[in-house]
Amino acid sequence: MAHELVVRGGTVVTATETVRCDVGVDGGRVTALAETLPAGRRDIDAGGLYVLPGGIDSHVHIEQFSSAGVYCADDFHSGTVAAAFGGTTTIVPFAAQHRGMKLRSVVEDYHRRASEKAVIDYAFHLILADPTEEALQEDLPRLVDEGITSFKIYMTYDRLRLTDEQLLDVLSAARRLGALTMIHAENHGMIAWLSHRLLQAGATAPRYHAISHPRVAEGEAVQRAVALAELVDVPILIVHVSDLTGASAIRQAQTRGLRVYGETCPQYLFLTGEDLDRPGLEGAKYGCSPPPRDRASQEAIWKGLVDGTFQAYSSDHAPYKFDESGKLPKGERTTFKEMANGVPGIELRLPLLFSEGVGAGRLSLNEFVALGATNHAKLYGLYPRKGTIALGGDADLVLWDPKRRVHVTAAMLHDRTGYTPYEGKPLTGWPVTVISRGRVLIQDGQLHAEPGSGQFIPAARSDWARPRGVAVPELARLREIGPALD
Repeated sequence: MAHELVVRGGTVVTATETVRCDVGVDGGRVTALAETLPAGRRDIDAGGLYVLPGGIDSHVHIEQFSSAGVYCADDFHSGTVAAAFGGTTTIVPFAAQHRGMKLRSVVEDYHRRASEKAVIDYAFHLILADPTEEALQEDLPRLVDEGITSFKIYMTYDRLRLTDEQLLDVLSAARRLGALTMIHAENHGMIAWLSHRLLQAGATAPRYHAISHPRVAEGEAVQRAVALAELVDVPILIVHVSDLTGASAIRQAQTRGLRVYGETCPQYLFLTGEDLDRPGLEGAKYGCSPPPRDRASQEAIWKGLVDGTFQAYSSDHAPYKFDESGKLPKGERTTFKEMANGVPGIELRLPLLFSEGVGAGRLSLNEFVALGATNHAKLYGLYPRKGTIALGGDADLVLWDPKRRVHVTAAMLHDRTGYTPYEGKPLTGWPVTVISRGRVLIQDGQLHAEPGSGQFIPAARSDWARPRGVAVPELARLREIGPALD
């Protein structure tokens, strides 16, 4: 019997293999991998192209209020359309709790929004801003069982940050539940102290955002996060690492055998602090936390991608319009402290890494696939359904033209931000056909998917989130004489 779809004549690339073969698809799954397959009911010619697993972007903010009350420019339709055009077939956005919110109602709201609009598949992380006893003991266990097996916590921002004691409560719950904790690691006191003095001195321009978020604040917070995780013996992921200070702390922890993972983003490879120092408020378009650093920092981050310090490369897509609804809540009077934090990047994440990573000889094709898809699936319990091309897995395939040249413009992109920090950048390599669960989503520059056609994919407990089983002596003693912490 003929396959429903055959992707023919391409070079199939996974995180571990590169082989010329055909891919047969039936019922949304990969059902055959062979040098030559018979004609299918539908054939797609992939001659001269790479056939890659659909990308997974596991750090995106979509249809979300920031802690300052600013709403994202993208909803689940525009955000997932942009992702698909960039070669991403699965996203893991945040169901964001703010203080006073019940986790169950937060998750139900995000399920409703995504199910009505998403055109690609999705899982969820939680943002935990109010880790009450009820949240940790009642809500979290149920939500983890329902397939939300990761959550993000903050060490900075007035309305989001947790104390060290609260961080330990969350980390202990993650250990007990087999979940993975993502940590935004910056020292809040350093940032607040510097920001106050800059504003007192009348230093309000966007460029002072970078000065108020020094790299030492990131390095200290990463070291503290590692120490807290080591105390309770739980794996953690440090997100959006920007500089050698944070990368070195992660690498040192990994060298000691700790399960500490790292993530970085395009803005730390392709932007610098100089971008924030543009005329007027233009620099606000490049403001994110941690901020872009300098050329030496870029090279340190590239090195971390190559040597295994970083397991994941995500966009941290945080799209805000460049007006009073987004980046500039007080218009021309907006200070660096008031501008919305975040940059768009969901559509360009993979093309940027391919062009400057694979194309420039920094990364192999297999490393590109691992950083853009496979490791995300393994971190967050989606593997092997997602993140690879294997028999029985979802037929999420991207046909990638390694020779196609593109000059980036905001007008060519599909998010609703209205600008891109990568305007004018020349890229080589581009996704030309995108397939999700056997559905041809993108072909010949056209979208072929209805809102709500994406599916929620429950995440399993990841093997990467398992404790080592090694307790520090003080905690081991506490377990002997007092409360059960497991």
